[in-house]
Amino acid sequence: MFTIRLTFHGDLGFFRGSRPSGEIAERTLCGKTSVKDVIESCGVPHPEVGLILLDGQPVNFAHVVEENAIIDVYSVRSLRTQSEKHRLQIHCSKRFVADGHLGKLARNLRLLGFDVAYDRQAQDRQLLGVMESENRALLTRDRRLLMHAIVKAGYCPRSQNADEQTIEVIRRFDLFESIASFTRCLRCNAPLQEVAKADVIEKLEPLTNIYYDRFRRCTGCGQIYWAGSHFSKLQKRLDEIRARFAPRDA
Repeated sequence: MFTIRLTFHGDLGFFRGSRPSGEIAERTLCGKTSVKDVIESCGVPHPEVGLILLDGQPVNFAHVVEENAIIDVYSVRSLRTQSEKHRLQIHCSKRFVADGHLGKLARNLRLLGFDVAYDRQAQDRQLLGVMESENRALLTRDRRLLMHAIVKAGYCPRSQNADEQTIEVIRRFDLFESIASFTRCLRCNAPLQEVAKADVIEKLEPLTNIYYDRFRRCTGCGQIYWAGSHFSKLQKRLDEIRARFAPRDA
């Protein structure tokens, strides 16, 4: 029998419920155990962990503990100013798969130009399959899903508000400079391309034909987009999201 004492730093306290920030967690073990399993037994998914120090020395998730030890666990965002050498997670990702409960987040990210696979009916196995085969980061509030060993990159939004979640994801994956609003289809996620009015005029409503001259068409499903009355509302929403970033975040 031996005891592991863990301290979770940064925003990892989110996964510890009502426990005070920085509170030490203890685990008593009776056999060799991987660091990953010890950390996740405390409710913290491994994709949220950016650095692990065991008795002051950096280790990876596969490291096996077999005697008394002190483990410090740091979140990904708490390491921005530290060396890249011992980071356990990629810092930047531009391709995602979102679970069925994050439809509004997926839409927001698509509005901002990011590649987000989303199927409201997708089961866990499908999500993991898409994540692995298409090399995407997994977005989910299901911490157990994030704990699957095959998850290389992922994030659990802390907020339940879609706009707040969007800001979290942009910060976590360092996406601010990559924002390209209104370049991706909200329906199927494929890129949009400029198209001449003459090429789509047969599909336009009479008033749309009169008042609008610039159009984009989805390269996947063929959906046509233009800056209609809904555009200003979407633009205002995106401007509000952008405004949440202080200069240091940009």
